[in-house]
Order: sequence, then C-alpha cells, then structure tokens
Amino acid sequence: MPETIYNDLHYSIPELAHPYGKNFHLLADVVLLSELAELSRQTTSVARCNRLVRDIYSGLIRYVVAAEFPRVITEVPTRMTQFTDKAVFVGQLVDREVETVVVDVARAGTLSAQVCFEFLGELLNPERVRQDHVYINRKTNDHGQVVGTHYAGSKIGGAVKDAMVLIPDPMGATGGSLASTIDIYKKDVPGPAKKFVAMNLIVTPEYVAHMAKHHPDVIVYAVRLDRGLSPDDVLKRPLGTKGETGLNEKQYIVPGLGGLGELLNNSWV
Repeated sequence: MPETIYNDLHYSIPELAHPYGKNFHLLADVVLLSELAELSRQTTSVARCNRLVRDIYSGLIRYVVAAEFPRVITEVPTRMTQFTDKAVFVGQLVDREVETVVVDVARAGTLSAQVCFEFLGELLNPERVRQDHVYINRKTNDHGQVVGTHYAGSKIGGAVKDAMVLIPDPMGATGGSLASTIDIYKKDVPGPAKKFVAMNLIVTPEYVAHMAKHHPDVIVYAVRLDRGLSPDDVLKRPLGTKGETGLNEKQYIVPGLGGLGELLNNSWV
C-alpha cells in the first residue's frame, strides 16, 4: 500500500490581517521585507538591486505557486526502484500540465517576469509555460501627475483559456498600468483565464482600491503595503483606516523605492 500522508497538503502563507478582501495577500515575511529594505537604500548599487529583485521574486513565486496553482496526486518512481518496487513517492504535487502565462510589463517588470518564467519552466512542463510582453506606462500631465496609461503595443503568444496568468509587476502605485494590462487580456485575448495573479513588491491603498473596483477577480500578492503619507493618527491605526495614502502629488510611492524601472536599467528616462 502506498504512503498517504502527502495526499492532502494544507498550506497557508504568512500574511498580515487586513480588511481589503480575500484576494489581497500582504506577506509578513521578514526575509523578503529585509531584502526589500536593502533594495530601497540610496547606497545600494544598480547591480545589487538587480540581484535583490531576482532573489525576492524567487521567493514570491514560490508562495504564489504553493497557494494558487492546481495540484494532482502523483506517483514518482525514484532511483531506488532498481532495488524494490516500493520505491515510488506518492503525494500531492503541483500540476505540471497547467497552462501558465507570465506577463512582462516592460520595463520595470522585465526582470521579475524573467525570474518567474525561468522558475516555472523548471517546475512545470516547459511546453505549457510562455512569456508575453506588454509595453505600457503611466501617462502624465505637465505637472508630472498621472492622468492615465499609454499602451505602445504587445507580444502576446496566444490564448489564455484555462491558464494561470501571472503579472510580476514590481510597483503597484495607482493600479492603472496593471488594470490596463488585464483589460487587454480580458477584451482582446481568447479566454477566460483560470486566474489572474499580480505579484508586486510594494502596493499602496490607492492601488488596492483601484484593483478592487476595476478587477475584483484579480488575486494580488505583495511583499509590502506602503501608506507612508497618511496622517500620523492613521498610521497608528490598523490597515484599511479611512484617510490612508501612499502616493505623493506625482503618484510615486512613499516610502517606496524611487523609480525602479529607471534604477534596474540604469536608464533615467
């Protein structure tokens, strides 16, 4: 009789309690928070920033796969089968055959998308994992304030029907770029997808509200929520308190990281 203790695995992520809804996951991982803090330091070099982003997303993708991806009971013959027919692992594993699409929201999301794409190509059947590219960025007025998004084009490799669609976009400021990206897939790409999952380093209360309003089905995983420009009395109160905000007048995140797309590419445009 095969082993059964791994047939029904229960998994929960370390996360903060909040009132934003079941689709928002704010991680409480001290290692990822520590790496994110290093990423934000003014003295951290461009080369080290790229390494930190790689490492943080290597951790974040594991949380997402463990919590969101379908599983199947699998039998895996091991190298010990040459000695005994009992040398077969049986247990619940990630379904290797699930269709998966990683979306690179250029340019801040290019590195993080590549990390996730490479990881999933090893864990899953690589023939069922693809990477798309969407070229979209914030549109600003003469005062540098965000007034919308500018869509410059995309390279989308096909349908997303029944696929896990992952969007590893580091900075969730207003939510405009992510919402516009998802609009493209929902309106123009054959589906529907099994799930849309956003993977962010930092999000703001404004981002959370925007996504809840425009795409309430989207699942969000974030290493940190920033509401650093909230009044002092709000900062002393729990998440979800009225008046919390994390955006300055130009819709940049505070405390934040600064312009991560510029930093990762050492191109200040």
